[in-house]
Amino acid sequence: MKYVFISGIPASGKTYIAKKMSKSIGYLHVNLDDLRGDMVSDPKLEPWVNFFMRQNELEYWNSVIPEEHWNNLRKQAEAFWPTYLAKINETKNTAKSAIFESVCILPHLAYRDLNFPGIYLLGESIEIIFKRLKENPRWGENERLQRMEAEWSYLHEGAMYENEAKEYGFKSFRNPKKAEAYLLHLMQD
Repeated sequence: MKYVFISGIPASGKTYIAKKMSKSIGYLHVNLDDLRGDMVSDPKLEPWVNFFMRQNELEYWNSVIPEEHWNNLRKQAEAFWPTYLAKINETKNTAKSAIFESVCILPHLAYRDLNFPGIYLLGESIEIIFKRLKENPRWGENERLQRMEAEWSYLHEGAMYENEAKEYGFKSFRNPKKAEAYLLHLMQD
């Protein structure tokens, strides 16, 4: 069986690519972020499930620095990681090939605990991310906040994912076609 993962910034097209690739190759598509619905009932995980939603978004974006934001994302991902690993191992026990997708598969965690390859998607542009956030809001309740989230994701989160991915030997992409081609290569290798 073969396994790959796709991670990266919000609204970068991870789900679209994962679904498309899994359908064309016949892999299971496992969106690990769907587990958040169950994690909200765990008192140890609930604070991280709702961490960003509890913040005043305008205040957050106007006061946070990139390193602090990345640290918040790391803490969230590390809190979720045991649950995600359990799901990954459960899926592997089905003896079916799978593509795992989540914003929280951070490079240091993938390097440490996954024995299969993956990629990081960094978004094509602020405008594309902004458009996707307007269509499917994650946090921002208005266009001003959605634009701030798009800018932060693209400019700052993208750089953090890219740097950490490079440090741990993973490839990252801004171009979704190149990401798809590389992911297909990983799936067929």
